[in-house]
Amino acid sequence: MKNKSILTALIFSLLTVFSMSAQDFPGLDKSPMDAASFPSNYRESDKAIKIVYSRPQLNGRSVSKLAPNGEVWRTGANEAAELTLYTDMSLNGIPIKAGTYTFYLIPGEKEWTAIVSSDLNVWGSYFYKQENDVARITVPAAMADESVEAFSMVFTEAEDGVHLNLGWGNVRVAVPFKKM
Repeated sequence: MKNKSILTALIFSLLTVFSMSAQDFPGLDKSPMDAASFPSNYRESDKAIKIVYSRPQLNGRSVSKLAPNGEVWRTGANEAAELTLYTDMSLNGIPIKAGTYTFYLIPGEKEWTAIVSSDLNVWGSYFYKQENDVARITVPAAMADESVEAFSMVFTEAEDGVHLNLGWGNVRVAVPFKKM
């Protein structure tokens, strides 16, 4: 009986090892996920706002090719950007309750439209529905001298809230969220 137990344990161990070594792990994503939050200090746990997004790179291409003017864009790569408000805020005077949303953009030559949508777990912008917009605002687009290769976002404190600053190539956009 003891030999049967040892044999069973040995077979189980071998099967476990074989099943673990048979896993296929994907390589690194070409557009890695990142997050920006405010405050940005990782030691401070009392956040007001956070966005999780993937960071495509230009790789010799133009911003307008990857995020065409006049078309709804997922704000990054892969899944649409996910915006979490930890406190009630407003965008363009429209109140937005604390919660998680999808954040889309519509690029333009001189201005971009930022959209907070109630959609969740969305791949790309293929399933965007305007009727699910919670708030939207059109903001000016500026051109910078310095080019940013990987799409980037960062929050900065503003007098009455925070600005979500976006940069890619030479394009710079700031989206103002106000505290309520």
